[in-house]
Amino acid sequence: MKIQEIREIIKLVDQSSIDEFSYEFDGVKVKMKKNASNPSQPAVQSKVVEAPVQKDAPSAPKQVESVESAPTEQPVQTETAEAGNASNEDLHKILSPMVGTFYQSPSPEEEAYVAVGTKVSADQVVCIVEAMKLFNEIEAEVDGEIAEILVKDGQLVEYGQPLFLVKAN
Repeated sequence: MKIQEIREIIKLVDQSSIDEFSYEFDGVKVKMKKNASNPSQPAVQSKVVEAPVQKDAPSAPKQVESVESAPTEQPVQTETAEAGNASNEDLHKILSPMVGTFYQSPSPEEEAYVAVGTKVSADQVVCIVEAMKLFNEIEAEVDGEIAEILVKDGQLVEYGQPLFLVKAN
């Protein structure tokens, strides 16, 4: 995520009536909360969760300036790289091929295609991504075992967003 994108989000949140905004994509988490209790300071605070951004932020009376200078890509990349090396080095990511809504089962009455610990084959359907009323079956791509489900049923997913982690055979 680039600084300019974060600045645009800050402006949008500040101009809107929402009090809190949270965004997560590919291991990067951004959370913004309006600070209405102190009207002399700007209304939006932001930080990248789980990244050491606050220690580098200059102490200035205007919070927006320190927020805009604090979330740089380097701490986020470092945090993501460390987490990836520690837990995901042998895992295959099943990525969303499109923007849409993630569904774990073929219908609300039926059970999920897979759960954590399920053995899968490369051509086995693991979920559905609905885009524009079309239901697209997503296959496992590799033989292995589902190690983690990264999204919730009914959640909007982005193109290229990891959906599952699979411990490949």
